[in-house]
Amino acid sequence: MVETLLPSRFQSHLQKLDPKRRLLASTIASHKTLLFAFLWIAAFASVFLWQRSSYIGGYVVGPVAGGRFTVFGKAKPLRPVPRLRPAVFDLKEFGGVGDGVTVNTEAFERAVVEISKLGGGGGGQLNVPPGRWLTAPFNLTSRMTLFLAEDCEILGVEDEKFWTLMPPLPSYGYGRERPGPRYGSLIHGQNLKDVVITGHNGTINGQGQSWWKKHQRRLLNNTRGPLVQIMWSSDIVIANVTLRDSPFWTLHPYDCKNVTIRNVTILAPVTGAPNTDGIDPDSCEDMVIEDCYISTGDDAIAIKSGWDQFGIAYGRPSTNILIRNLIVRSVISAGVSIGSEMSGGISNVTIENLLIWNSRRGVRIKTAQGRGGYIKNITYKNVTLDNVRVGIVIKTDYNEHADDNYDRKAYPTLSGFSFSGIHGQGVRVPVRIHGSEQIPVRNVTFRDMSVGLTYKKKHIFQCSFVKGRVIGSIFPRPCENFDVYDEEGRLVKPATESTVPDIDYDI
Repeated sequence: MVETLLPSRFQSHLQKLDPKRRLLASTIASHKTLLFAFLWIAAFASVFLWQRSSYIGGYVVGPVAGGRFTVFGKAKPLRPVPRLRPAVFDLKEFGGVGDGVTVNTEAFERAVVEISKLGGGGGGQLNVPPGRWLTAPFNLTSRMTLFLAEDCEILGVEDEKFWTLMPPLPSYGYGRERPGPRYGSLIHGQNLKDVVITGHNGTINGQGQSWWKKHQRRLLNNTRGPLVQIMWSSDIVIANVTLRDSPFWTLHPYDCKNVTIRNVTILAPVTGAPNTDGIDPDSCEDMVIEDCYISTGDDAIAIKSGWDQFGIAYGRPSTNILIRNLIVRSVISAGVSIGSEMSGGISNVTIENLLIWNSRRGVRIKTAQGRGGYIKNITYKNVTLDNVRVGIVIKTDYNEHADDNYDRKAYPTLSGFSFSGIHGQGVRVPVRIHGSEQIPVRNVTFRDMSVGLTYKKKHIFQCSFVKGRVIGSIFPRPCENFDVYDEEGRLVKPATESTVPDIDYDI
């Protein structure tokens, strides 16, 4: 299945849309406005050209023989690779062969060893030229830049016997899918500083199809590995690359600080590719994810911080995370999720300028009894929902546990959620907040919300054990649990206390 990729020119145009125009597009859902129709027709026309091409310097280009490219029929030479480190190496210097058949693991390993000797002098850059570079998993080193040229593709070997087994993550205490060890990632790093993965939109391809089938048939004894995993590291930059068809989670920064992910495309089939999350920040601090396109078989982004008693003991939160200017799609799960593994705590997250299209859920927070920890100070701004079943979800009964030894009295706390500039069309249930007596949801604010609906049932804005406020114009009408204020901040109607659940999972 070939996934779709929207060009950067459409992303930029979408982010700059006037909020009033988006409001008009959402409220007149019965006959779409010319603006909204034009945007989507233009977008998908671009998608048709984009699927087997790259967008370079404003031109649609495609590969041809001889290491050259055509621009609407005219040959275009490959772009020169910039020098980003004092020392620069080519994978071919270490015996690499990019024929898609030769296994290049030793070539990558020899190159990394050579670069590891240069840490004191600013490090080294490994250029992976055009070609298809088959490899088993390999490790990165500090002060290293991995540069993927255009028309370069790193391919993971499909036989799991070549993938290293590693201990469970300490904040999970379990392989996540199976007890015991887990498979490592195709590209891996631990205890590193100053690592860059970038390029001219070269690709890292996990060739996950065989992994997905074996997992579905329960033929694997260990948890599948991510595509790229960086652990206990700092000063990480991942930019201008494509990641696709991961065996498991695609990009997994674990207990890292100062991470930037920019202009990254992440693809997997939207069905039949289980648990292929796009980006999973896990116990990470000071992180930016921006200008990305993600379409996968699970959550596009899932912020985590450990699982039940193991995450509580590890005690590393995810905090100070900025997510902006993204186009995401998740037919199975959600565009941006927080949890459900959040036992170390998650706080100070801002999500802005986000388009979620053709998805099951828009943004979701999920937790459960036994998680402990907290989720607080989460801000959503300028979120557009297009053809999404449930727009905003807060769920407190996501009862999936590593084992039966979790603390039944470890209740997470949820407070401080702000939603502003929420617009769109084709949404069945705009809001579903399902708190409980043990896990109430507190201090929720809605401002400037108008979503075109596809379902005409009474309980469209669904609430249970939640308190908060709405400010100004909100459509559809919120439930009675919220204080209602006008635009000047004057209380218009106080909340009506209700302990009766108003959740209908049939819609």
